[in-house]
Amino acid sequence: MKKIAFLLTIFLVVYSTKAQENRAITTGVPFLLIAADARSAGMADMGVATSADAYSQQYNPSKYAFSLQEQGFSVSYTPYLTSIANDISLGQITYFNRINERSAFAGSLRFFGLGDIQLTDAIGTPLTTVSPNEFALDGSYSLKLSERFAMGIGARYIRSNLKIASDNTDATPASSFAVDVSGYYQSEELAYDDFNGRWRAGFNFQNLGPKINYDNGNSTDDSSNFLPANMRLGGGFDFIFDDYNKIGVTAEVTKLLVPTPPLRVEEFDSNGDGDFDDAGDVSSSDAIAANNLANSEYRKISWTDGIFKSFGDAPGGMSEELKEFTWALGAEYSYQDSFALRLGYFNENELKGARKFFSLGAGFKYNVVKVDISYLFSASKVRNPLENTLRFSLTFNFGDNYDEL
Repeated sequence: MKKIAFLLTIFLVVYSTKAQENRAITTGVPFLLIAADARSAGMADMGVATSADAYSQQYNPSKYAFSLQEQGFSVSYTPYLTSIANDISLGQITYFNRINERSAFAGSLRFFGLGDIQLTDAIGTPLTTVSPNEFALDGSYSLKLSERFAMGIGARYIRSNLKIASDNTDATPASSFAVDVSGYYQSEELAYDDFNGRWRAGFNFQNLGPKINYDNGNSTDDSSNFLPANMRLGGGFDFIFDDYNKIGVTAEVTKLLVPTPPLRVEEFDSNGDGDFDDAGDVSSSDAIAANNLANSEYRKISWTDGIFKSFGDAPGGMSEELKEFTWALGAEYSYQDSFALRLGYFNENELKGARKFFSLGAGFKYNVVKVDISYLFSASKVRNPLENTLRFSLTFNFGDNYDEL
């Protein structure tokens, strides 16, 4: 049973966005796309254009240059696939330091553990227990280029230890590295008729780096997998009613910077006579050969070429390219920066994975400690690995406070 659960886990982890008869784009190390903190999760997994917080490392490290706290440390915990196992989870720790009025640096560690797997031989005799896992170690630096705009760059080391050793299998962990390039704009507080307001906007090009290979570590091999490189764009507005009450609304769109997989060739008998020698017929062997060739050519695409191809290679043309964008809407009400309520909605086209969900969240702050929680409700026929999951984050802010201009 444990081995069956493990196989289901791997399938759902790597292909969690796939639905029947869709054309979802799959990548290696998809745990990098999971919202690791409860604040972002409470607003439908968005964070590129929300206000600065301790969790900005994953979505937009440029925001650290606008942090109102000098330093912060956070710990987050996300149970995963709770419907089939109780020992799979994603954890993250983050530290940031706003060095001065213009710049900040941060570091984080994300660890995705797939629990303990009991291995057996052919007749079911227990052999050993393994614990597959993946992690990413990040560092970032952000700098204000003006009073209202900052840019940041991040570097990431990725290690994936999912292979199980055997007599003829090399279980060396796969590894790669990636960079992020981000920007964040925050306007001054503007006066309107009945309230004050503040505009926000952000972008982030994430996980740009060589492909990861689970076979021999050679990123140029045609069996390697693309990293989940993606482009995030977002904007938002804060309704500031008084010194105590504020509502922030945010919208975000995301697109994987990964080529669209080739169309699959299926067996075809044009006149239904059972023979495949007529014009236009495709035999089973011909279909297999054509698919193998197309998949081989697809995997040979370099990660740099893949970024540019991702904007115009969908077989369905521009209409299919637009379907590869996901979008999310979120809102956050905060009272005196000590209590917050959040909600969000995430949408992905049915052809590209069919993830659709609502999220709720809350935050509580006392002195230097802040606690965030979130909960996800699936709105799709496709099961979400985080469905009905409660996520937690804990933040400690310390040091001097900066004024918000």
